[in-house]
Amino acid sequence: MAVVAIVILGAEEDEAPPAVAENTALSFAVLAGSTVDNTGPSVINGDLGGAKSGEAITGFPPGIVNGDQHAADATALRAQSDLTTAYYDAENRSSGVALPDTLDGLTLPPGVYKKEAELGLSGTLTLDGQNDKNALFIFQAVSTLVTEDSGTINLINGAQACNVFWQVGTSATLGADARFVGSILAFTSVSLQAGTTVEGRVLARNGTVSLDNNTITRPTCDAPPRTDAKAKAVERFIPAPDPPETDSASDSDSDSDSDPTGRAPGTTIRTTGPQLTVPTQPTVPTQPTAPTQPTVPTQPTTTKTTTPTRTTTTPP
Repeated sequence: MAVVAIVILGAEEDEAPPAVAENTALSFAVLAGSTVDNTGPSVINGDLGGAKSGEAITGFPPGIVNGDQHAADATALRAQSDLTTAYYDAENRSSGVALPDTLDGLTLPPGVYKKEAELGLSGTLTLDGQNDKNALFIFQAVSTLVTEDSGTINLINGAQACNVFWQVGTSATLGADARFVGSILAFTSVSLQAGTTVEGRVLARNGTVSLDNNTITRPTCDAPPRTDAKAKAVERFIPAPDPPETDSASDSDSDSDSDPTGRAPGTTIRTTGPQLTVPTQPTVPTQPTAPTQPTVPTQPTTTKTTTPTRTTTTPP
């Protein structure tokens, strides 16, 4: 069951308390639990924040921020709290699809995907929105997320960067010149190597965000408007899943159509090569039964008959 990613906050003395407060993490392109360290002319299109007092942000300039900077201020700390809520929301979403070690060559429909170990990408991953602008993609990496140099994520058929989320159990590393899509919610830290671009967010709960001549552009389809300083984004950081459609006429068929993996009927994972199918192990044939030995017939019992001796008596 999903965890509601909203936070109730106290209101100012001269205002009535809002029913639901904004999720402040939505406006950030980069947010670190400790510091943001930058090298080179990185460009941040969105807000930038670090939570460590005294040295929350370094390297700007030469880095450029097209948004607000929040160095260990109240906004940065509140955004960290909202990020924590969103992190556990993503972590607790039910997953019906287990991922292979690498995402290379996969074309994935909307869904919640999980990898129990390190999740990697060295080639191209394609996310297919299936003509639904609200199509939601959540990736749960229990360990690390690592993309190799030039790893690429493509969006097709209406998929949007604001609906792609990467929940990372430890840290994420994006290789040089990678083209990454989606919001990274890392438990520890995030490191971007030279030339990498991100259409999404780079958010670290407890550690640092390290940048090196990168461009990070916050998605605009879910961000609070910048035209009104008091505008409130009441939506969840991660959209709630759509409720399943029910059809009373098909209730009797539901058992036969169910999938033991938890996926809806018809959900497939397409690849540019072979299908992502785990083959079943061949059945070991049973050994033929050894024929029984023929029964040796018993020999008939021979009965020896003794002929009585006839005795002749001679009279005296």
